[in-house]
Amino acid sequence: MDIRVLSAGAMQPGLIAVAPEFRRQSGHDLKVTYAIASELRRRIGGGEIADVVLAPVAAIAELEKGGRVAAEGQVAVGRVGAGVVARNGAPLPGVGSADALKRSLLDANSVVYNRASSGVYIETMLKTLGIYEEIRGKLIRYDDGTAVMHHLMRGQGKEFGFGGITDILMYRDKGLRLVGPLPEEIQNYTAYTAALIAASPHPDAAQALLQFLASPPGKALFSINGIN
Repeated sequence: MDIRVLSAGAMQPGLIAVAPEFRRQSGHDLKVTYAIASELRRRIGGGEIADVVLAPVAAIAELEKGGRVAAEGQVAVGRVGAGVVARNGAPLPGVGSADALKRSLLDANSVVYNRASSGVYIETMLKTLGIYEEIRGKLIRYDDGTAVMHHLMRGQGKEFGFGGITDILMYRDKGLRLVGPLPEEIQNYTAYTAALIAASPHPDAAQALLQFLASPPGKALFSINGIN
């Protein structure tokens, strides 16, 4: 049986690791579709048929309030920090402190990030650093992290980007590198929850997946892939 999962892209490394082990234990395959949080809310709110959703805590709370996901059995999957990404061979921005990152942002030719959960924070962070208006003309935004990474792979000059650390690590063998996490004084973590979709056609199998995600082996597979 296929269990249909709708998930935020930041959860992809963990789900890739979980799928074969869960199949071995349960006999069920995972069929996963990735989207940003707003798209997940729209799809589930519109009645799309699926079994389990992994999304930021706020998105799950909104879906629960609307009766689209079950309150019972939700699993705190983990949290993902934001990081800085650059193509191999590009000048590396400073990430040792907020001041070092600020200097790199002012010096960059262009800066790329997404409009998903991590990107919303990046924009706030740029304003907190007091340089948003100054660098606004060289900011490039895409709907999701995948588009950000593909842009950077084709990039040139002093260009770098931001994204969830798990998104970045998916491209470490494709010409990009994780320069490092955001400096701790401006770091932001997005927490993710897994929940049963109320209209799930396979609630028993979906509950089995949630139980696996809550188990020590399930949590370990997420943890070693940057989701803690």
